[in-house]
Amino acid sequence: MSKILIVDDEAAIRSALKEVLEYEGFTISEAPDGETALKMVLKESFDLIFCDIKMPKLDGLDFLSELKKEDIQVPVVMI
Repeated sequence: MSKILIVDDEAAIRSALKEVLEYEGFTISEAPDGETALKMVLKESFDLIFCDIKMPKLDGLDFLSELKKEDIQVPVVMI
């Protein structure tokens, strides 16, 4: 089963995406900001990440930069 990480500071968006994707059979994890997401990605692997662009602490573009620095290769869909 594919693991997907949803990164967005708006809980309603995370919840809506999670509901749809879980219905389709995916395992979903959530993060409210890029900083939290980066910690999660360093601890476990994901098959896909949905990431908001504008967020507190670490925005989506900075999150992408950090993934590249850590040589973490996972598809990221910016939302």
